[in-house]
Amino acid sequence: MSVTAIVGANWGDEGKGKMVDIMAAEADMVVRFQGGSNAGHTIINDYGKFALHLLPAGVFYPHIVNMLGPGVALNIHAFKKELDTLKDRGVPTPDIRISDRAQLVMPYHLLLDEYEENRRGAQAFGSTRQGIAPFYADKYSKVGVQVADLKYPDRMKRQIEGALATKNVLFEHLYHQPSLSADTLVDEMLEAAQGILPFVDDTVTLIHDALSDGKHILLEGQLGALRDPDHGIYPYPTSSSPLAGFASVGAGIPPSAIQQVLTVTKAYSSCVG
Repeated sequence: MSVTAIVGANWGDEGKGKMVDIMAAEADMVVRFQGGSNAGHTIINDYGKFALHLLPAGVFYPHIVNMLGPGVALNIHAFKKELDTLKDRGVPTPDIRISDRAQLVMPYHLLLDEYEENRRGAQAFGSTRQGIAPFYADKYSKVGVQVADLKYPDRMKRQIEGALATKNVLFEHLYHQPSLSADTLVDEMLEAAQGILPFVDDTVTLIHDALSDGKHILLEGQLGALRDPDHGIYPYPTSSSPLAGFASVGAGIPPSAIQQVLTVTKAYSSCVG
């Protein structure tokens, strides 16, 4: 068994994707353990240049199981767009598994992110407007929607109604925007879900089976330590922990299973690019 967590030491953009791409050649599984479509890993190979925002960097290797763990913020439309890009560029169909316990970035998360940044004006946080902060706010307020809920529309509707109880007040009275309908959102999500349901799996069991079988697993982090909510440049961090300590939580394995942490840093420090 060999489990390696690959994380960034700076603000992100250190080249983690390149390291995962190199090491994936000898891996059996690559796991994204946190974050969403708000940051990307750039990979250049025989198929061209790719910016992966959600897909693990092992998708170019047919033998690898590529997993989106429970800690990931899943934007269905962004996921499908990336997958279509691989197909259009001739990349062989990758083996992808999405945790049924991962949660969904909902349309209202994207709207809230955009409206709040616009409202703050010169005091805006510089959000990527991918709905990440509103997503994690809902997750920890216990009104988020799990991937598993896509199979249970009634439960999903209850979760959405609980979220909209406060969000529609903000839309109407703070942002002066129209309110949203739970029924409409359920229909939209069920339609979008058709493209991802074949990938949904019990990834916690899957990764534990891989551990038992002595497989080589890479845990792929997003951004870097200086974007951590507790140890980074508050109030300008990301909304999930990019530290190696969170890798076990976001992937679904014991901390003791991680045998090696590979930290990627830059020759010179910069926040983006």
